[in-house]
Amino acid sequence: MDHILRNEADLRAYYADANPGAVKKQLDHIDLHCASLIALSPFVTIGSTRDGALPDVSPRGGEPGFVTVANPHTLHLPDWPGNNRLDSLSNIAVSGTVALLFFIPGFNDMLRVNGSAQISVDPAITGEFTMRGRSAKSVMVVRVQEAYLHCTKALVRSKLWQVDSQQPRSMLPSTGTMYRDQMALKDVPPEAIDASLAQNEKDDLY
Repeated sequence: MDHILRNEADLRAYYADANPGAVKKQLDHIDLHCASLIALSPFVTIGSTRDGALPDVSPRGGEPGFVTVANPHTLHLPDWPGNNRLDSLSNIAVSGTVALLFFIPGFNDMLRVNGSAQISVDPAITGEFTMRGRSAKSVMVVRVQEAYLHCTKALVRSKLWQVDSQQPRSMLPSTGTMYRDQMALKDVPPEAIDASLAQNEKDDLY
């Protein structure tokens, strides 16, 4: 026996049945409570996948409510300047599916939203999102198929929002030092990379 659970049948034989409430709480739309949570959320993680590529999880952030509820079955998520790797957007453009997990600082409640998605550059949609005189580069249009409040235990265990659980930044080298080492930039001072990153955050945030 290699102790590997290889399929859903193996998993179901090993784990207890899901709590009925964990199944019943799932909705096929954004209700009042989901909408309220999205309106307070400044941070969401995006899960995506496609054939021929590894799965990807990517963060997105903005002012609370930067993801908007167009209607109970549709969300709009703007895309602002990033590194242009386009890992998530490429996956979504090919597969047409996406998974979202919304967070609110200080809250252990999280919201999961799964569904189909498209990347729109329609000016009527990108123009809904304007910062510093710029419209969003594109907007992810999510058709909601599943929405439900996520179990809070991960955030309770991690103490993510508790100040006394925060690590001092000195526990890791600077971002510039890590980039220099990982990219083998032996002749580039880490301080120069840190300064460039900080300037980019100021100049190209939106």
